[in-house]
Parts: sequence; structure tokens; C-alpha cells
Amino acid sequence: MGPPRGGVRAAGRLMTGPGRVVVVGDVVNDVLVRPLGPVTPDSDTRATIVRRPGGSAANLAAWLGSLGAPVSFVGRVGAGDRDFHAGCFAALGVEPHLAVDPERETGTIVVVLDDAGRRTMLVDRAANSALTAADVPPGLLERAALLHLTGYSFFEPGVRTAALELMARARALGVPVSVDPSSVAFLRDVGAEQFLAWTAGARFCFPNRDEAAELAGTGDPRRAAEALTAHYRTVVVTLDGDGCVVADRGTDPVAVPVHRLVAVDPTGAGDAFCAGFLDAWCRGSDPIAAAAAGARVARRAVSRLGGRP
Repeated sequence: MGPPRGGVRAAGRLMTGPGRVVVVGDVVNDVLVRPLGPVTPDSDTRATIVRRPGGSAANLAAWLGSLGAPVSFVGRVGAGDRDFHAGCFAALGVEPHLAVDPERETGTIVVVLDDAGRRTMLVDRAANSALTAADVPPGLLERAALLHLTGYSFFEPGVRTAALELMARARALGVPVSVDPSSVAFLRDVGAEQFLAWTAGARFCFPNRDEAAELAGTGDPRRAAEALTAHYRTVVVTLDGDGCVVADRGTDPVAVPVHRLVAVDPTGAGDAFCAGFLDAWCRGSDPIAAAAAGARVARRAVSRLGGRP
């Protein structure tokens, strides 16, 4: 079921209208590279190269802002990038809270795209690796309707401490938490059991097909979604162009189909889906309707280069 009709509950209070989503996590500088022919080792290859603001958590916040949802983003950047990223967030209606790292540069991801829509990502998390719970301004969680965290905040030992503290604070305040596992490679590094232990009790979990298989130990998305409801109240397994499977604890999983299209760039599609889902749920939709809303936003995301609206 969705939040109470007519409003959402934040820190024990019933709020009218969609409540504020607080997103904590990575903000990066994306460098998108599409080779215009076969890559030539040890020499030049013509390519289209586009620079965009990115980061899984930051992208989700940007999509939420574009949908008109009240949203605050908390992250860490290098000194030279604060005004740029703050301006990007504000332009989309996101309230930015960016801590400036005195030593590290803003994180960077080089995304290499191929003609089949696949992407290879080279990641330097940089300032994101120093994010702390103290970077979240006092009182921000107290006015939240939901806290969203990505898996990247659990994969780094230092940031993991902050993520676990924020989850505990949210739980004490009665604020629901949503989690996106984010990376099947990093899940394999830390182990499924450990990740499930760190994030158990979250209201929502949004794994993609591969992440769900890793976490649940089965390649069947329906079985994986249902199994993961032992750890989370609602699990939504995204299936790229095949839609998603929604499993609410105690009910049978439901497949939500979509109309398949050719993706220009899949970067940020999962973030856009989560944003559409959470926006709809905060406005009172049930998980099935929220998943359909998420799919519509994801379609917009894959129709252009870059992970933001």
C-alpha cells in the first residue's frame, strides 16, 4: 500500500501533499564517450564525447526535482565544482547541500557506450569517498518523508558508517528508507549476505535483474523479488526494456510490462525509474501504479545522452 491518502508521514507527522525526499550519495562529473568506429589500440579513434553532471544519487534527485517533488540532495564535491553542481540542482528544483572537500576533487565517471546500448564505466569516486553523516544538515531528516540511499554509499567502509548511521536515524524518526543496490560488481565484492544485513528493513529496494540475482541467488526475477521481501517491505526488480517485477511482502509478485524502445543512452535509466516510482508513491500511488510511473520516466531518460532530465 502507499502512504496515507491526503498526505505522507514524516517523523511521525502527517504532511499534506507529497513529502520531501532526502537523497544522500554520489555526485560526479560524467564523461560520456561513444566511439564512431572500431577502437584502435595504441592510436586514435574518432568519438563523440559529452560532459554532464551525474552520479546515481544525484541523478535520482534531479529527476525527482524535474517531476515537481520536494527533494533535497546531500553530497560532497571538490572546491572548484560546488557552484556548478549547486546551480545544476537548483535549476531542476532540488535543494542542494554540498559539502566541499578540501583535498579531493569531485568524483568522475567515464562512460563508454557501444552501438548495442551497453556501457562500460570507469569510476573514480574521489570526494564521494569522504562523505560523512555530519554532511547532512541538522533537521533535514526530521522534515523528510523518505530517505534514499544508493549501494555506492555501502561499498566504501568510511561512507558505509555514514549510511548506517543515517538509516538508524531515519528508523528512529519513523522515516522510510529506499535503497538502490547500484552495482552488481561491487555487490560481489562485499557479498550478498553482508549487503542484505546492512540494508535490511528498508521500505523499498530497487535492484536490476543482475543485482537481484546476486542478492537472491536466483536468475528468475519473480522468485528473486519475492525472496527479497524477507529483507525489504517492497522490492522492485527492473528488467531494462522488459519492464519490472513488483513484490510487496505477503502478496504475489506482479509483472509490469513496458513498450520496448531503442535506447540512445541507458545511463541513469534506473535512477529515473526510482525517481518516478518514489514521486508517485509519495503522492499516494500504490507500488504497482508507482512502478508504471517509474517506467514512463525511465523511457524519457534513455531517449537522450546523459543521466539527467
